[in-house]
Amino acid sequence: MKILLFGKNGQVGWELQRSLAPLGELVAFDRYSTDLCGDLVNLAGIGATVRQVRPDVIVNAAAYTAVDKAESDAATAHAVNAEAPGVLAEAASAVGAWLVHYSTDYVFDGSGSKPWKESDPTGPLNVYGQSKLEGEQRIVAHCAKHLIMRTSWVYAARGGNFAKTMLRLAAERDHLSVINDQHGAPTGADLLADVTAHMVRSALRGSAGDFAGTYHVAAAGETSWHGYARFVIDYASRSGLALKASSSAVAPVPTTAFPTPAMRPRNSRLNTAKLQASFDLQLPAWQQGVARLLAEII
Repeated sequence: MKILLFGKNGQVGWELQRSLAPLGELVAFDRYSTDLCGDLVNLAGIGATVRQVRPDVIVNAAAYTAVDKAESDAATAHAVNAEAPGVLAEAASAVGAWLVHYSTDYVFDGSGSKPWKESDPTGPLNVYGQSKLEGEQRIVAHCAKHLIMRTSWVYAARGGNFAKTMLRLAAERDHLSVINDQHGAPTGADLLADVTAHMVRSALRGSAGDFAGTYHVAAAGETSWHGYARFVIDYASRSGLALKASSSAVAPVPTTAFPTPAMRPRNSRLNTAKLQASFDLQLPAWQQGVARLLAEII
């Protein structure tokens, strides 16, 4: 089996290189690859890459994720997040490949407090969410053999992340202010990669009718950014890290305290029952993954 991976050096792509390798021959690209095109802005190039490699599975872990910048750079966000997935879907269909793609809770309007189901009405609040939703729609329209995974609050030990930022600020300041009216579940890139490998293996053993569709993938449980920050600082303090700010010195503030160009959804909770039932999976609590991350970076 041959797997073609786009976005190999991103948070999820890096972990996918590990999780997908045992499944077959892995051909991985990023936007700077020179032998074949891995740059999603180059629509003709990525289509040609698929036709030349002729993979059994295409995994698209590349995306335009600069949420605020997308408000003023909508053309690029649309090209990468909407047009490119459509091109990959058409190319996947032409060579008979499965297409695996990652989307986001930002396709919803963030209202209410119930975890979003895959069938709930969408209503993105910003350009990023709009572009990701259109990418989903193009995949569904052009490739029957697709696995779309919506996730939220993704982190990884590699590169920057919320936990590292909180630890840096807690070492510099006596008090912190963190948003407490946005809710979701911090989800590790490693968890996403492992779930992806399981889903791909199941899909290849079954049929498109058995598994193709859109799934919500997130760690179990929920918290706010404020709760997330307090968990991180508590863990670090118990581990002996010298910090100026304790978890009790983290003040909860509303979203309005930190204005941004792009609106953020308040409710990023995702209902993962469909994923768990379809693939016989149990998703670990978000605290478990964050604790593992902290043990690695502290």
